[in-house]
Parts: sequence; structure tokens; C-alpha cells
Amino acid sequence: MIDSTRYPRLSHIDSPADLRKLAASELPAVARELREYLIERVAGSGGHFGAGLGVVELTVALHYLFDTPNDRLVWDVGHQCYPHKILTGRRDRIHTIKHKDGLAPFPRRDESPYDAFGVGHSSTSISAALGMAIAAQRKGDARKIVAVIGDGGLTGGMAYEALHHGGDVDPDMLVILNDNQMSISENVGALPKMLARLMVSRRLNALRESTKRRLRRDGLLWRFLKRWEEHLKGMFVPSTLFEEFNFHYFGPIDGHDLPQLLQALKTLKDLKGPQLLHIVTTKGKGYAPAEAAQIEYHAVGPFDPDKGVAKKSAGKKSYTDIFGDWLCDMAAADPRLYAITPAMREGSGLVRFAKEYPQRYFDVGIAEQHAVTLAAGMACEGAKPVVAIYSTFLQRGYDQLIHDVALQNLDVTFAIDRAGVVGPDGPTHAGSFDLTYLRCIPNMVVAAPSDENECRQLLTTAFLHEGPAAVRYPRGAGMGAKIESELKALPIGKGEIRRRGAGMAILAFGSPLAAALEIGSELGATVANMRFVKPLDEALVLELARTHTALVSVEDNAIAGGAGSAVAEFLAARNLQTPLLQLGLPDAFLEHASREQLLDEAGIDAAGIRKAILARWPQYGVKPVAGVRSAL
Repeated sequence: MIDSTRYPRLSHIDSPADLRKLAASELPAVARELREYLIERVAGSGGHFGAGLGVVELTVALHYLFDTPNDRLVWDVGHQCYPHKILTGRRDRIHTIKHKDGLAPFPRRDESPYDAFGVGHSSTSISAALGMAIAAQRKGDARKIVAVIGDGGLTGGMAYEALHHGGDVDPDMLVILNDNQMSISENVGALPKMLARLMVSRRLNALRESTKRRLRRDGLLWRFLKRWEEHLKGMFVPSTLFEEFNFHYFGPIDGHDLPQLLQALKTLKDLKGPQLLHIVTTKGKGYAPAEAAQIEYHAVGPFDPDKGVAKKSAGKKSYTDIFGDWLCDMAAADPRLYAITPAMREGSGLVRFAKEYPQRYFDVGIAEQHAVTLAAGMACEGAKPVVAIYSTFLQRGYDQLIHDVALQNLDVTFAIDRAGVVGPDGPTHAGSFDLTYLRCIPNMVVAAPSDENECRQLLTTAFLHEGPAAVRYPRGAGMGAKIESELKALPIGKGEIRRRGAGMAILAFGSPLAAALEIGSELGATVANMRFVKPLDEALVLELARTHTALVSVEDNAIAGGAGSAVAEFLAARNLQTPLLQLGLPDAFLEHASREQLLDEAGIDAAGIRKAILARWPQYGVKPVAGVRSAL
């Protein structure tokens, strides 16, 4: 529970209605308590950190002035939503965020009526808010609609599609541009440079307004200035971009100055038509280590707030680390390699490559569709691009993957991180579907490594293949396999037998191999490391189906349409009657929990595989297994 002596105001705010009972003069004190409480709680439990610290004053001002939840407040991505959750009845549970059965890491409609729209991926807020505004107007509702989007989110093309449409239909809505010069990493592209010029223009605006106040309104110079004002504004002030979208632009203002923020929001609240307020904030505001190291403090584990986040000690290399090292090694061997990431330099393991090969590194911002088609264009000119992307984010470039890469059979390699069970970030970030959505695409090669060294080998295989290929690997570390320095390719579409047994054969696709080997040893089963989902090693499946009484497929992907489905389709096509048990992720969105907890719930850890097999074929729990065929 919250300490009422340390947080005398915040401890009495159980909803925004309580906040609105306070005098405006008390709000700076509320913001201070909210920031201190956020630091204390996240330090104790971990979670997204810097973004929330940067919007404390904005969150207080919005819930104070707007009648939430009747007025709709839509956050973009949702990394910054912790202060919002604290003020909307979830204060005493904020320490459970991202933990099993705790609060969701992002706004979620079924968690609270104050979460107007569920988010987790970037650049959706303006579209969602526009839809709400149109629907409200058509029904005659007078509720206010507010979207909060960062300058990082504004690098995504979907935001401009919404601005383009919004300016045409003239909705009553407010877009707040939270400009902190950061995404997860530093912002890239032309937009941040434009916004930086806009900061300089504040002085120009002040000078212009001061000059106009001193001139006679009927004078010649006055008429001249009015005639050329918009032309001059277009030359010096990039806000013209938003004005051309028919959004009335205000700002930029200091997003940490609560009185100024309140005054601006009061002015805009009752204006008709589309409005855009530009505020400038600091990611990590109020906690010096987070302000100084904004990338490191984007998301943190538990830490001592007096000492800050401890530097990570060297341990087993993660799959992300393996990819980052492979990328640099392959770039040294092949000058045609270019690396592309949609704003995920740190998360996808590209920090070293960006330093060593800056001319071959492209961070395109939060623009997954562009990233994929950019790679296609490079491949047309003889380059060999590697797109480093999370499984959940590749979903956003699916049309481009099919239409621009696979249809033209272009030489693009996809390094797919965070595949399968991901964990605390919840269903918006789960990589549950990539085997399903990739294996149905013609011309694709799809590989799933079982350990770190095989990941390096399959990345080499995919890169050397002349055509579209994907290697998908999980979050975190693997079995700790010894990593060979050689850039060795493996035969495409060929798996291997890792354990010879009798009666039953377990076909493991990717990271579940370790658990499959454990159960194979216990039950005396054959275990195959399949390696490839497409092309499937049909010869190996045929051999196992003819020499074993039952088959079990195990994958860290949705069962529906996944690797096991590929095996079932092959067996049916050959009219093979060998029983097949398909194990994988259920037909449901996986909630936030640790990776280990989710594997246990899905039944694809060792205990789950054993339980499923013995529930289907209890005779395999009794040795010897010879003669089992007649019982199946």
C-alpha cells in the first residue's frame, strides 16, 4: 500500500475524479509525488521507465481537465502509461505490472474503462482517436477525444495516413505530439530534424508577435507582414506541415511546465475541428540517471534507486548477441551485406554493426513496411540486405513481405528475433504466429534453430541462399552450445536425428529441442531436430513415420497452421496413418508472464510434453515399448 505520509496527495487519488477535486495550485505537488512514486515502484519491480517519467505533468493535466473516461484518452504504444494507470485506480497494483496475473504492460480495454484503446505497437493512436471522434460526432456525443503520440511514433507512416484523413473529415479531436527526441533509441530521419528546427522557431514566433504588437494595424508595413506571414512561416517553421494537413497547430511548449500546459489545454479543449498541440519533454525526467542514459532506462529490471541500474554482468550469450556477432562477421566476408532495422538497434543486436559499418546500417524508424520494401529495392540492385526485426513487428510488413519480396523472389534475409513465447510484454509482443504466416508464402525458406551455434549456421545458410529466407529465434539464451567461428551453411530442408529410440519419434522445431531430448531419453523415443519448417524434410518425416508407431511434433508457435500442420499435411498427402500429436501454442493470445511460466502453461516444456504424450498414449510410460503399435 502507498505511504500516505510520504505521498499525502497521491494516496487520496483513487480516480481522476479525486484529482479534479484539488485546486490547480496543488497539481505541481501531485506531479512530484507521482514521479517519486513511479521511481519507487518501478525500481522495486522493473518495467518500462523513462517514457512514463517524461509524461507525468501531461498525464496529470489531461486527467484534471478532461472528463475521463467519458472523454477518450488514447496513448500511442503505451510505454508511457504507468502514470496514467496510477491515477486511474491501479496505483496499489502498479508493482505487479508485466508479472503473471498482474497489470498489463500497456493500456488494455478489458483492464480499465480509462484505457480507451488497447495498444503495444506504434503509430496507431491518431487513427484510433479519429475513428472515435467520427463515431462520436455521428451519434451526437459531445465527448472529447485526445491522442498522445511521441515523435518516435510519428516516424510511422500510419500516423500520416490518419493525419491525412483527419484533415479531410474535420473531426473534433486533439492530437498531442510529445516531442522528446527519442524512440527506444535516438530518433532517426527527417522528422526529428524538422521538429528541432521548430524549437528554434519559438524565438522567431516570439519576435514576430512582438513586432506585430508594435505596428499600427492600418500601416503599410502591417499589411505587408500579413501578406507574407504564411510564406515566411513556411520558410522557417515546419509546423506548416501540420497546418497543411488541416490540423490547427499550437506550440511548441514546455511539457513539464504544468501551469503553461494547463492553460494550453484549456484553450484547446473546447475548440472545434482537428487540433495539434506540440509539447517538448525529457525522457526520464526527474531521475538523473534516466535522463543521462535514456536508452538504458527505457525498460529496466528491479534496481536500487539510489545507485541506479547495475551494469549487466557477462553470462551466456543471448540469441540476439549471436545474431549481432554473426552480422558483423558476415559483413566482413561479404561487402554486399546491408542491415536494416525498424527502430530496434539495441533490441535486435545491431549496436556493434552500427558502429563498425555505419555506411551499411539503416535504421528506418518505426516503419516496418518501408523496411521490408527498402530491402527489396536493395536486392534488385545486387545487394544482400538483412532485415533484423521482431516477430511481432514483421506482422506489420506482411503485405510487403509477400508482394514486394517473395512474389519477386528477391534475395532478402529476415532475422526474426523474439519468436515464439516472449513473456512479460504480453500478447502485443508475442511471436506466436511467424511459422504460420511464413510457411504459407511461396519461395520462402523458413528455419528454426535449436541452439546458439545452429542459429549462426542457419543465418549463414539463409544469407547465402539466393532468395527470400527467414531465421526465427527466441528471446534470451539457449542451451549454451559451443559457438563455432566458421560461417558454415547447412543443407536447406534437411534435419537430423539427435537421438535414436523406438516406438515413438519426437519432431522438434527450434528451441523446444532441449525439452524433447529430455523426454526422448526418459521415454526411449527417437528425437529429430527438424531445423527447417519450409522446405520440410519430407524424407526424414517419411522415414520416421514408417519406422515408428507414433509421431509428436513440438514447436514454439501456434499449433494452427504451424510446423506440426506441415507434418500433418505431408502425412495426409502420402496417405500415411501414423498417429500424430501436435504440441505448440494454443489458439489464444498469451498473457504477460515469464517465458518459463508461459512455456509451462502451453505445455511445451519438458513436463508438459511428457504429460501430453502420456495422456494420449499411457503405454509409453511403461518400458519396454516394443509391440506398442497394436495398441494405437
